[in-house]
This record gives sequence, C-alpha cells and structure tokens, in this order.
Amino acid sequence: MTPTPPSERTRVRRYNWLARYDRDTIVAILDAIPHCHIGYVADGQPLVTPTLHWREGDQLYWHGSAASRMIRAIEGAEVCLTVSAIDGLVMARSAFNFNVNHRSVMVFGRPSKVTDPAAKEAHLRTMVNRLIPGQWERLRPMKPNELEATTVMSMPFDEASAKVRVGPPEDDETDYAFPVWAGVIPIRTEVLAPEPDPRNLPGVEMPAEALAFRP
Repeated sequence: MTPTPPSERTRVRRYNWLARYDRDTIVAILDAIPHCHIGYVADGQPLVTPTLHWREGDQLYWHGSAASRMIRAIEGAEVCLTVSAIDGLVMARSAFNFNVNHRSVMVFGRPSKVTDPAAKEAHLRTMVNRLIPGQWERLRPMKPNELEATTVMSMPFDEASAKVRVGPPEDDETDYAFPVWAGVIPIRTEVLAPEPDPRNLPGVEMPAEALAFRP
C-alpha cells in the first residue's frame, strides 16, 4: 500500500484511516463500478454529470455527445471523477455514529479528447465488450455519422485516492451499554433476468454473455 497520497488534494482528511492510495485497491473499485460522476465547471457554474466509464491500463475513458455541455467544458480543464458504491447501512447506537460501509474513488486530472477515428472506435468497442463480451461484433456496425457524433475522453488516474469502510459500528465506548439494536444492513446491486424487447425478430436468441452479465 502506498503510504502517502499522490498529491495534497487527494489526501483523505476526514476518516483518514479509511484511505487507500495503492493502485490495486483503486483499480478494483474502478473496475467493479461501471458508472461515475464527472465534476467540472461550465460557464462559471459547478456541474456534475453521471456517465459510464471504463479503464484500459492506466487510463480512464468515458464518452458523450460531441455537442454536450460537459464535453465542451472539460477538454483541457481540471475535472474530478468519482465512483462509489454503498455496501451496507451501519446502524450505530447514536445518530452521530451512523455510517455506511462503502467503496469510493476520487480522481483528479485534465482529460483529453481521443481524436483519431480508428482509436475512438476501438475504445468504444472495448466499452461495449467489457460489459457484454463479444457484443460489439454482434451489433449493427457503427455508422460514420454516429462515430462523429460521439466523443471519447481519456484521463490517467495517477492522481487518485480511495476510501473503503467495512465492518460493524464504531460507537463511543460508553454507548455500548445503551439498550438499542446496532449492526449492519448489507446492501448489494442485484442483476435480474433479462427482459427481451417485444420487437425482437423471430429466431434471434439472447447471447449467453447477457445472462452472465455482472456489473
């Protein structure tokens, strides 16, 4: 585990014992949670946009409409990308000590636009196939105007920190004698059975990889 944060702005100050700066923890969280939030400033206003992200090596990628406000605002500008998951509600013996078991990553950086059309299409293929293996090859090929209308952004995650909390409540020692139930209610994201489009063509079967989907 890296003992120090990569920069002062990534240093976790509140609940700093939950901080993780090692690459393995950060990568595991980024790969386990396919959606992120991009924080940025546009026209002097702070905004946060949710989107899908994916990782290739030491780079993070996300996409958006070439005409979107986010894309126009973030190229070459500082952004903060966050991912998070709640794994449990921690019911303590006092409201002050209520908490959640969670995993989160915060990444700072300046994203750049992928300008080469072939590279952009390759990254989009990775995104689709990362979710459902082999799905890109089953799809109707992307049209040139669709590729042109889509922007792919790239950013390294070398300036990042993670926070991870697990386990039971952490109450004040005197509160353990207070007669109220305490514990953890686990929370998980559940994948349900696929629901077919009613306009599917006859004889078109669902790929086995769709049944195996896990976020």
